[in-house]
Amino acid sequence: MKLAPRGSRRIRPARPTPLGATLTRGGVRFAVFARHATRVWLEIYARPKDSEPVERYELTGAEYRIGDIWCAFLEGLGEGTLYGFRAEGPYEPSRGHRYNPYKLLLDPYARAVTGSFDWRLADARGFDPMGPEHALAQSRLDSAGGCPKCIVLDDRFDWEGDRPPRVPWDRTVIYELHVRGFTADPSSRVPHPGTYRGLMERIPYLQRLGVTAVELLPVQEFDHRENPKQNPLTGEWLGNYWGYSTVCFFAPVSRYSSAGGLGGQVHEFKELVKALHRAGIEVILDVVFNHTSEGDETGPTLCFRGLDNLVYYMLEEDLARYKNYSGCGNTFNCNHPLVRDFILDSLRYWVVEMHVDGFRFDLASVLGRDPKGELLANPPLVERIAEDPVLAGRKIIAEAWDAAGAYQVGSFPGERWAEWNGRYRDDTRRFWRGEEGQVPSLATRLAGSSDLYQTSGRSPLHSINFVTCHDGFTLADLVSYERKRNLANGEDNRDGADDNLSWNCGVEGETADPGILELRRRQARNFLTTLLLSQGVPMLLAGDELGRTQGGNNNAYCQDNPTSWVDWSEIELREPLIDFVSGLIALRQRFAALRRSDFFTGNPRLDGRPDVSWHSTRLGESPFGRENHCLACHLSALEEGEPELYLMLNGGGADETFELPGPAAGEWRRLVDTADAEGRWIGSPEDAGAVVPGRKIALGSRSVVLLAALP
Repeated sequence: MKLAPRGSRRIRPARPTPLGATLTRGGVRFAVFARHATRVWLEIYARPKDSEPVERYELTGAEYRIGDIWCAFLEGLGEGTLYGFRAEGPYEPSRGHRYNPYKLLLDPYARAVTGSFDWRLADARGFDPMGPEHALAQSRLDSAGGCPKCIVLDDRFDWEGDRPPRVPWDRTVIYELHVRGFTADPSSRVPHPGTYRGLMERIPYLQRLGVTAVELLPVQEFDHRENPKQNPLTGEWLGNYWGYSTVCFFAPVSRYSSAGGLGGQVHEFKELVKALHRAGIEVILDVVFNHTSEGDETGPTLCFRGLDNLVYYMLEEDLARYKNYSGCGNTFNCNHPLVRDFILDSLRYWVVEMHVDGFRFDLASVLGRDPKGELLANPPLVERIAEDPVLAGRKIIAEAWDAAGAYQVGSFPGERWAEWNGRYRDDTRRFWRGEEGQVPSLATRLAGSSDLYQTSGRSPLHSINFVTCHDGFTLADLVSYERKRNLANGEDNRDGADDNLSWNCGVEGETADPGILELRRRQARNFLTTLLLSQGVPMLLAGDELGRTQGGNNNAYCQDNPTSWVDWSEIELREPLIDFVSGLIALRQRFAALRRSDFFTGNPRLDGRPDVSWHSTRLGESPFGRENHCLACHLSALEEGEPELYLMLNGGGADETFELPGPAAGEWRRLVDTADAEGRWIGSPEDAGAVVPGRKIALGSRSVVLLAALP
């Protein structure tokens, strides 16, 4: 290994906390954890792609190591300094150690990085021509020229009195989006497409929809080029588009910055948060603490592996290989005390310095496993996140499963955690594709999933309801395809779910048949209406209200192209569905009975009637028979001055006539009818809706109608 000359600036001992690079008067203090290392170097670089440092300092002697922390203060360094670490120690995979001084290492606490990865240099073998049998051999290729560099930052920023919107859970409507994909398509016509600023330029659209929170797919730094596959249909190189492969948990993705990647990404992200808060919209980050981008035992050495592999990862009994509960090659050792502290430090940083409002934890069941991989009844990390005083008041959402078979929907530990409700998605899809015997399950989901959350003392607001998300079919594809079309992903169509609980309305894929197209539009309205009128917290997938399609690709993780991007062209043709969604959200916000914080009891409410009653097409007739495809839900007013509601769903292929109860006051007025061919939202706060004469109403096949008793 070629050594750079030792730097000439003054170096002196420093405090071991906080970890990372801290800019202070006169210089920068560095601190990094490396328990089993025998030597650690700090290197300073002039440019992101340089393979040789301009200064190199070995942190030797007891004064530069306090416990397991290597720390020093360098005078004369300032904001924008580029740096990295190297660590030497045992390279003994059979004992869990993988120290390799030939690999430049990222600071786990770096708040920004610049440059890109060259996997040929960072790989464990360095792609040495030794063959796979030597996968565990130590690479002697220096990685500095192909490794990003960390950036020293000044955290000062004028927040101009920014305060979190603190939208109550019962008022929350989440919109899941990809920062780049939301505006990358030329049809977005924003000045800064595919960036944080591009998203800022679309805030008026989010306000028009009425969503109260954006849930951003991963924005913590990852390498979008790590996927080496090609599209076999076009030859196009495929990368990592979604970003579920984090390497720097404090650093916002530089690629999404219009201000450049030398620290401007941090400022621009803060500007985005501030702008969203001004619009009353919360920011929820999708975070990936279940694994890192270092992969399995043949993967690259970028950061954690080279600093303390034995601490940061769950290892198999032979210690040379990694447990893989994430499906991505390794598993972060989340409940090791030091790793637990690291995760909490990251979360606190994003709350305190970046002002975010909450987190959705990818494959959160991994957070509940001990170092041996066993699921814990009371996982320390899960409890600490819920009880942490800095995170108090922030939204925390679990994707309550992992890639090793754990499925904890309804049983994720802790009363504060909300959950992505996969049962809601599946039961709603089964009902609307016409499966028999689904009415009881749908009623349970409409009512807030008491079967999942009530016995643990939680409420309907712990259920994050969704029909579609980034992973799977879009809404347009859910009603157009029954088979995935993932050949473009370069995995021979093996990737992605095979059973999507979808229905193509009679024709697979694209069609010009006007009848099929109208049925698909109606089915889309049915899904959206069910979602936004259910108890619980609704989550929409960005672009579903625009009819966005991925051409049947249900795993577009590698498609950084129009397949995944939101298409804003011909927006005038999409206005009816946009208005329909916006209207449904406004209805939800208008009527408290649609967003309860407790479960139904069947007890009388303000009008003397039960808070809920269930009917088939005939009043008083149970809807829960196996052959039935119809469901009616009578909701009493929850607050003074609000009307009672009558919601009817016809999931069958024939028109049906529903009997109506007499309203306690006023007349039944039609607010929503998904069979309306124009997709109109009929009622609005200014428009009371059309009066429904008599005590019966006809529902078209596969449709939803909502009535309100209004003057």
